[in-house]
Amino acid sequence: MYAKIKSMAPLGIEGIMIDVESDISSGLPQLSLVGYLSSSVREAGDRVRTALKNSGFAMPPKRVTINLSPADIRKEGSGFDLAIAMSILCTMQVFTSQQLDDLKLNETVFLGELGLDGEVRPINGVLPMVHYAKKNGITRVFIPNDNAPEASFIDEIEIYPVKTLGDMIDMIFDDSLLHPIKNEDYFFLSKEGKNDFDISDIRGQETMKRGMAIAVAGFHNILLTGAAGSGKSFLAKCIPGIMPKLTYNESLELTKIYSVAGLLHNDIGLINKRPFRSPHHSSTQAALLGGGPIPKPGEVSLSQYGVLFLDEFPEFPRNVIEALRQPMEDRYVTISRSRARYTYPANFMLVAARNNCPCGNFPDRKKCHCTIKQIQDYEKKLSQPIMDRIDIKIEVHPVKGEDLFCNTKEKKGISFGNKIIRTSAELRDLIENVRERQRFRYRNEDFLYNAEIPQKKIEDYIKVKEKDILILREAFKTGGISARGYFKILRLSRTIADMEDSEEIRESDINEALFYRNRQEVNEDM
Repeated sequence: MYAKIKSMAPLGIEGIMIDVESDISSGLPQLSLVGYLSSSVREAGDRVRTALKNSGFAMPPKRVTINLSPADIRKEGSGFDLAIAMSILCTMQVFTSQQLDDLKLNETVFLGELGLDGEVRPINGVLPMVHYAKKNGITRVFIPNDNAPEASFIDEIEIYPVKTLGDMIDMIFDDSLLHPIKNEDYFFLSKEGKNDFDISDIRGQETMKRGMAIAVAGFHNILLTGAAGSGKSFLAKCIPGIMPKLTYNESLELTKIYSVAGLLHNDIGLINKRPFRSPHHSSTQAALLGGGPIPKPGEVSLSQYGVLFLDEFPEFPRNVIEALRQPMEDRYVTISRSRARYTYPANFMLVAARNNCPCGNFPDRKKCHCTIKQIQDYEKKLSQPIMDRIDIKIEVHPVKGEDLFCNTKEKKGISFGNKIIRTSAELRDLIENVRERQRFRYRNEDFLYNAEIPQKKIEDYIKVKEKDILILREAFKTGGISARGYFKILRLSRTIADMEDSEEIRESDINEALFYRNRQEVNEDM
């Protein structure tokens, strides 16, 4: 007696089909599971046997063999329990041929962990697996009831939530109990929430705020350098409040990442707020990039379409900082194992902050007693390749007295074109318009933002006058910029022109981009 049931396993933020084959033959009573399994999957035998018994279906006193195929993919987690139980029930001939034909087993997937009492418990990664199943011809999915809200985001596929193994068996015996959930049953968006940080609360620092706004508009990486207490962290926390809302497709992909990571709760819904991740500087490379015994997304993936804020940037381990090179360039992370490769998206905006010196008080020599060598060594903690991948570098100066003690009416605001921006709401409206301009410009491309323009497409979308090229040529000749830096300046100039509501890139845009790129390092003459 043989049966084959379909299940799935998450692979990156997609899925992979797993065939659960079951065979009952003569021999000593034994339940054997094979197919390159982790310990958590091997333990499924005891869970399934007890769950079947407590649901009224004792296993026959024969040899039962379960194979999870393909055998060259390591199976992790407890999500195969429901499929294993279903395959055993089929080999025990609990269901009639007509019932199994009606169920369309070739087009049906079973997902869920079983408790000893037959309860079907939630698992991680249901959303990406159901999405992948739909794309691969699956028409129906049986899932844990607690996973129904996230699965409801996927339409055009029948989704049956079950609370217990007995409920699923009853559905198969009586098809009148088969009621697939509908989008309106569970589908909901999480509340975006209000950001507690507003740029209007930052006194002065117009240059810093302008640079931050340009970085957000073009999705450029930014480094804030300055003395302790100058407002670097506060500014970074203002960024989510000025970022445009996520599109539906962006929300769906972000929710898939959090589902795989096990960070999606049933009361969250479809994530519609851009993430702001701020890991501590003691974080490991695996925590930042992803990995572990069972590979999971890291902070760079959890920051997808949002902000990865690395405060005290030089204090991160050197290997962790250098590991950021590839995701900053390629916008994805690949984690390789001996039998599988896991790819996670990493399209984030890096916002890094650091002090000028180890004690954090430079350039105030009344408070800072660091030597020149200590300050230069602190600067060198960030390698040139990393610095070259950062588009905007801003020197944050201490707040001036007249700015600190001014009243609300005296606040200067940021100037863009003929607009004076004073609040995060006003700046968000401007950035949304700039993002819309970029989406229209790149409507036929596979990228969205100015920072993502491939080098081969630079000349198609960025036109610079010959006299402005001479400015860049001189900067390159004096060693102020690298080849990578040259193209980053062009992309940054495009964003500055967009913020000024200009399709033409002007000399002032080039000069401002050079200003943001060429922060001078500490030298012997200070």
